[in-house]
Amino acid sequence: MGVIDKIYYEEMFKDYKDVVKPVELKEMLGVGINKTYKLLKNQEIYNKKIGNNYIIPKLSIIEYLIKN
Repeated sequence: MGVIDKIYYEEMFKDYKDVVKPVELKEMLGVGINKTYKLLKNQEIYNKKIGNNYIIPKLSIIEYLIKN
């Protein structure tokens, strides 16, 4: 991970909690809900599913953005 990239994204997402839900992920990435769930189901963004709910660490979103 590029340190500067990580710092940039941490600042950009500072108002979000450390763990977010799919609706917040959608906002953060600026994508549609279908793309959001595709990223989660394919584990392109690390997440955990508890029951019917996805929990997504903010750090995994930052890592995804740096890699892609």
